[in-house]
Amino acid sequence: MLHPFLSSAPHAALIPATPAAPPAVDFDADLLARLGKNGPRYTSYPTADRFGDAFGYRDYLHAVASVRTRGAARPLSLYLHIPFCDTVCYYCACNKIVTRNRDKATVYLGYLKREIAMQGALFAGMNEVAQLHFGGGTPTYLSDEQMGDLMACLRRHFQFAPDEAGEYSIEVDPRSVSGKRVHSLRAQGFNRISLGVQDFDPEVQRAVNRVQPESDTRAIMAAARDAGFRSISIDLIYGLPKQSLATMAETIAKVIDAAPDRISVYHYAHLPHVFKPQRRILEADMPSSNEKLAMLALCIERLTAAGYVYIGMDHFAKPDDDLAVAQRQGRLHRNFQGYSTHADSDLVSCGVSAISAVGPTYSQNAKTLDAYYEALDNNELPVARGIVLGMDDLLRRTIIQKLMCQFELSTSAIEQAFPISFGKYFAAELAQLRALEDDSLVTLEDDWISVTPRGRLLIRNVCMVFDRYLGQPAPALRHSRTV
Repeated sequence: MLHPFLSSAPHAALIPATPAAPPAVDFDADLLARLGKNGPRYTSYPTADRFGDAFGYRDYLHAVASVRTRGAARPLSLYLHIPFCDTVCYYCACNKIVTRNRDKATVYLGYLKREIAMQGALFAGMNEVAQLHFGGGTPTYLSDEQMGDLMACLRRHFQFAPDEAGEYSIEVDPRSVSGKRVHSLRAQGFNRISLGVQDFDPEVQRAVNRVQPESDTRAIMAAARDAGFRSISIDLIYGLPKQSLATMAETIAKVIDAAPDRISVYHYAHLPHVFKPQRRILEADMPSSNEKLAMLALCIERLTAAGYVYIGMDHFAKPDDDLAVAQRQGRLHRNFQGYSTHADSDLVSCGVSAISAVGPTYSQNAKTLDAYYEALDNNELPVARGIVLGMDDLLRRTIIQKLMCQFELSTSAIEQAFPISFGKYFAAELAQLRALEDDSLVTLEDDWISVTPRGRLLIRNVCMVFDRYLGQPAPALRHSRTV
């Protein structure tokens, strides 16, 4: 049954003097149930499960050297991974270390600063950072003093764009920071803040071992606004234990009332055979597939009615937010942190398990502290695996990026950028797309592939058509459901 979510009158506070938002999403529960399957999120292409250990430190050095030879330097995007957490959230699938032993963070920071210095030296003369993101784990596991010292280290080894031009974001756990700490983070240079909420319902919070009163979240948001943060983002998850349509409706109403600039609504991927903490979640407490689809429908309906723009995948933003503006202007990009406004940046990542994207390569650091420390003790960057992209990879990455970010693709523009005839090169893929066209997910014209409002929630399915690796064996596949 088709349920079109047509835009109703949004709250006046959310209506800027900007062009109209993209068309609304059409929600077809039967279609989503029929076509939903496991698939990549395409924060990269090829996806991380295709990286190999034949790629190492020297390959990364070669990639940096190739960036130097291309001429004009581009701004950098910088990511730092802080893996530590005080407690474990049962749903979490991040690379994390749960410990109350703060000495571990002290040791880690010593090595992290060594890696920052090495990366800064490699990019000397072309190391202006336009985007910075701290992820984890819990970045604010670090003390205020440790964070200040780390930011000072970054500024010693990299040049940063002015505050008004750069995007400098940090993930914050509202349970572990105060309003005073939020002001300190702003003074240290962060201008965007992301808050993990997941759900406001106390019973759901207890079921996932993350008890976080709404008042704590509201207090941190108020402090962030008072401190002058340019953007506040909230993360939610649907499909958690004890969730229902009623609890989700209450949570969404509270989030809309709090009016963050961006909202992410992630589908919980229950993979207890892969992620041990998820084994503590009772199967009996899990909502059914139909209930999860109903929650997603509710979130889309309420958020679009409140004036938020559907950016893609799980992301919503106010119409005047940089993400929405970038999408309208064709500048939206997707990387390991999700949607981004900096499509022209090389991504340099520091910390255990962090993934960089430099030139036509991806590289991932060692996933364990011991291996990470050992490499740095040998005066080598801790690159453990990666991949060099060939022409076909770059071609398909461009196509997938365009579809994920703009929901449309000019085939003639692809032919101008790559030495191919689109119809001949992708004859098999076009045949698959015609089947999706029969389900009204896409429309195919002489020069365009367009994803319909009905197909936007299944954008991963559309992109999978162009993924040549999906038919090949891969170790430890961990893809979540596409919807």
